Order: sequence, then structure tokens, then C-alpha cells
Amino acid sequence: MDNKKILFVCLGNICRSPSAEIVMQKLIEEQGLSESIELDSAGILDIHEGQMADSRMREHASRRGLKITHRSRPVKASVDFEYFDIIIGMDDENMKALNELARIPTWKSKLYKMTDFKKKMTYNYVPDPYYGGPQGFELVLDILEDSCKGLLEFLTQ
Repeated sequence: MDNKKILFVCLGNICRSPSAEIVMQKLIEEQGLSESIELDSAGILDIHEGQMADSRMREHASRRGLKITHRSRPVKASVDFEYFDIIIGMDDENMKALNELARIPTWKSKLYKMTDFKKKMTYNYVPDPYYGGPQGFELVLDILEDSCKGLLEFLTQ
């Protein structure tokens, strides 16, 4: 497998995208692919720049043996679209914003939605759990675990 660099993107980079990064990190470590796949996450907005992931997201991830240590950063189009091979948005709004940032065709060809890789889940996007209750954070992790398994299959085919 060729080396791949993947960027996960959500609105503020404090719930969904850092969770996707750590879920995927665990999967690639289990498969011994850490040297072949580089991961990062970012947000469309810079409102949480430098902050840790949402404490509720960290708590729910921790229950699954996942430790989110990422600090939020915004997408930097000219840097990120050149550097990363695959850029994955969590929902339609993220995809719309990423498409607007992707000013050249080769950048647009790098864009995917997280649920493009789903295996069993029926969701067509990863919902933002920020304003909801505990079940929202669990649902996000369920969708991410399912979609990251599909992403790993996509990468290793």
C-alpha cells in the first residue's frame, strides 16, 4: 500500500473529526499500518483553535479505550489541500465548505464524506453531538467506528 495522508474535518474540530482521527488511528495500529497512514483533523471554523476536544466527547471515547489528545485547528486550504491525499468531511455542510475551499480540480478529487465508507450503519452523515445528550456522542462513535473500518478497507484494496 502506498503511504496515505488523511485529514478528517468537521465544523469546529472538537467532537467529530478528532474522534474520527483517533478511531482510525486505533484501527491502523491494530493492522500494523501506522508507518503507511498519516492522520490529522481540522475544523471549518477557527472558533475553537488550540482547544482540546469537547470533554463529553473525550469521556465517551475514553469508555471505548480511545484517548483524544488533539488540539483544534482550522483547515488551511493552501496547505492542507496540497499536503493531504484524502480529505473527509463529516456532513453535507462540511462538504459544501470544503468544496468551496477546493479551488482546483485536483483538490476537489480528494474530498469524501465520512459515511461514503460506511459498512453497516444507515446514516448518510455524522451528526454533530455538541448540543445533544450522551446518546449523540455514542452514536457518533458508532458511525465513526463503522465508517473507519470501511475507509481502512478502501485504503488496503
